[in-house]
Amino acid sequence: MLIRFISGFLILFSAFMGAKHGWGGLNVKPGDTGPVADLLDTLNLSQTTLKIFSILTIAGGFLLLPPQTFLAGNLLNICLFLFLIVRFLIVGDIRHAIAEIPFLLIPIVLIFLKHPLAAK
Repeated sequence: MLIRFISGFLILFSAFMGAKHGWGGLNVKPGDTGPVADLLDTLNLSQTTLKIFSILTIAGGFLLLPPQTFLAGNLLNICLFLFLIVRFLIVGDIRHAIAEIPFLLIPIVLIFLKHPLAAK
């Protein structure tokens, strides 16, 4: 029972954060200031790349919710976090690359815990 609660909480947290960060990335304008704009500048991402990344982030969050697409959503989130880590390493920002590792572990733990509503 506790495992299902933890899994459910992590799913809701991941879906919320995916929607929040994805929406923030979709609404950033050239010349804006803020965390997403700073990320855009730090990683040298184009506006198109940021928009695609943001759409995939939102999709990854929503794919976690139904049990049928749970694995696909987690795999997409793993790929997105690995993309961020690699981009941080390319620009030489090791501190931010290491900071992404706990977030990379969340989808891995979710795959291990399984969806709480999935048939046994």
